[in-house]
Amino acid sequence: MDLKTFFQINPKVALGFSGGVDSSYLLSAAIANGADVKAYFAQTPFQPQFELEDAKRMAAQLKANWQVLELDVLQDQQAAVNNEQRCYFCKQQIFGKLAEQAKADGYSVIIDGTNASDDVTDRPGMRALQEMQVLSPLRECGITKAEIRQLSKEAGLFTWNKPAYACLATRIPTGTPITRELLAKAERAEAVLFALGFTDFRVRQLGAYARIQVPSDQFLAVIEKREAIRQALSPDYCGILLDLQSR
Repeated sequence: MDLKTFFQINPKVALGFSGGVDSSYLLSAAIANGADVKAYFAQTPFQPQFELEDAKRMAAQLKANWQVLELDVLQDQQAAVNNEQRCYFCKQQIFGKLAEQAKADGYSVIIDGTNASDDVTDRPGMRALQEMQVLSPLRECGITKAEIRQLSKEAGLFTWNKPAYACLATRIPTGTPITRELLAKAERAEAVLFALGFTDFRVRQLGAYARIQVPSDQFLAVIEKREAIRQALSPDYCGILLDLQSR
């Protein structure tokens, strides 16, 4: 099956929209194939501000029908406790809220941007989506991440080369309860590195320390810019570590 066929079978869909590479391309493809699609962006403490800005920009570029759903996932202690099942409970909340709003808006089919390159084995978040009968057209049609980037470039989408990004909750070690303060620290730290020109990186919490992960070809830049990084991150962390295992 290809996407044209998928949207012929499912001509009216609600999309879980993150503003990332996959869901942006899927939104573009749905519109190009004549589907009645409404995109829903879940604004939670786990999403940094730049993701919302990218979603706004993409929705404007595509002239898409979309809506921001505000959701405080930290109200669910099963998610906030941050055990191995955190993503399951988070996805339940997000797509439960999405399905509720979509139903009120007249949409019964829910889709997301999972693609054929994603490893869905033993992933709690994917289990939640399957239980909620969320469809993944990119995966069903066998479209890989590399293909999505190329197709996005051809379609003129600015997200075509956007680095992969996991939610801020992944910066906090499993078993450490998630708080707004820890999420805010991670977001501030990553904003600093982005402003300094780094790409495809993570700043993870390691006790009271920041553990910086960058691709190996950016190690030297971290050393060269260490004083700027130290000054910016020291109010939030008692020390800064460079992870020598490249991402």
